[in-house]
Amino acid sequence: MEFCLNLRKPHAMGIVSAVLVLGLLNFCLAEWQTPSVVEPIEYQAIKCRKHSAALTDFGGIGDGKTMNTAAFISAIEHLSQFADDGGAELIVPPGNWLTGSFNLTSHFTLYVHKDAVILGAQDESVYPLIEVLPSYGVGRDGGGRYASLIFGTNLTDVVITGGNGTLNGQGQYWWDKFRAKKYNDTRPYLIEIMYSDHVEISNLTLIDSPSWNVHPVYSSNVLVHDLTILAPIDSPNTDGINPDSCRKVRIEDCFIVSGDDCIAVKSGWDQYGYNFGMPTQDLIIRRLTCISPDSATIALGSEMSGGIKNVWAEDITAINTQSGIRIKTGIGRGGYVKDIYVRRMTMKTMKYVFWMTGNYGSHPDPGWDPNALPVIKNINYKDMVAENVTYSARLDGIPNDPFTGICISNVTIGLTEKPKDLQWNCTDVAGATSQVIPKPCDLLAPSNEVFNCSFPHPPHWHVKRKTCTNRGCRKVEL
Repeated sequence: MEFCLNLRKPHAMGIVSAVLVLGLLNFCLAEWQTPSVVEPIEYQAIKCRKHSAALTDFGGIGDGKTMNTAAFISAIEHLSQFADDGGAELIVPPGNWLTGSFNLTSHFTLYVHKDAVILGAQDESVYPLIEVLPSYGVGRDGGGRYASLIFGTNLTDVVITGGNGTLNGQGQYWWDKFRAKKYNDTRPYLIEIMYSDHVEISNLTLIDSPSWNVHPVYSSNVLVHDLTILAPIDSPNTDGINPDSCRKVRIEDCFIVSGDDCIAVKSGWDQYGYNFGMPTQDLIIRRLTCISPDSATIALGSEMSGGIKNVWAEDITAINTQSGIRIKTGIGRGGYVKDIYVRRMTMKTMKYVFWMTGNYGSHPDPGWDPNALPVIKNINYKDMVAENVTYSARLDGIPNDPFTGICISNVTIGLTEKPKDLQWNCTDVAGATSQVIPKPCDLLAPSNEVFNCSFPHPPHWHVKRKTCTNRGCRKVEL
């Protein structure tokens, strides 16, 4: 490492001569004048790093035209040597940084400057084909799957953050080909982190992903917060955040405009999912704002075959969105969705407030088992208000496999000027309701007695975030 004068700590050598001080200051000034160093930055993260470098130190050129995949790969490979010595951060400075897929490393921070844009290349050759997920058996679009723009597997302690810098997937290229049925493999996501622990993704703007935006899978202790995710409302499969077979996940303070579900909770597809057997559990979603006219604010499924349980969602806003909380499943899925708790949700201009679907028919291959029935139970909704709604609820369970333990309390739904006559369309469901307007279906046993549906205190996972400062005058030796 080379260091400039550290003005934050007492000088360890006592009295320093004026000549030495001036020499150090001149050295620091020279470092600041190089294009490889940005102005001082300060951010909060679960971990700060001892070592730091900028992408330009490794030949990166932020002109929006030069391919920077090699620079990202070289930088991260070099910085990985500091994993056991306080970790390292890679700063993406101002500019437009065109790149293909690159892999992260452990004990590492990728920091995207507020004036930096990482541009996903519109070229399949720079996104390697990788193995399909074992809980899916096939790429979600069919065939294999392309690596995500930012990818990591088997990591510990990784942070992807910024000063609200931007990841631009340049998705139109991919959407057009997908609609034209020119792909045999699954389009890349913007961020995918697999088999990892202690992950933070925060303070970024993600736009125009080719497919899903953020996909933590087979991971634990995942913190996702302060993201802005934007895609055209007709863009295909541009889900916002998809926790998939993960444990202990917090999603907080995100704003999402999407062509698909704003958040989709998943755990594998049919026989591959329940044989893999890794549920998504202990998930907290708070302070989400969603706009998605053709999809859900929060979807549970449809790929839920490994199970989904212990989900808390609160302080959610949905605007011009197809549905509030949607449970999606079907015959052949197996698995379960249970112990779901949602409260304090505000919805404006909705097709459905409540939607449960038991007839999802997509399957990964002909090997799915028609006897694999999902279990849907202990679903709790309370303290909600909605306006300009077309249907209050469509709740379709599965014949001989009803969805049970549905509880809805203290919900007021204001209808559009031309609402549907049948406001609660219910089949193969069972539960109870209290203080719900309009009056629910008989299968949900409207009660004259006042009660509140359950919302147990969510688990408290203490995450102490630190203030990290880079003074702009230090770098790693190259």
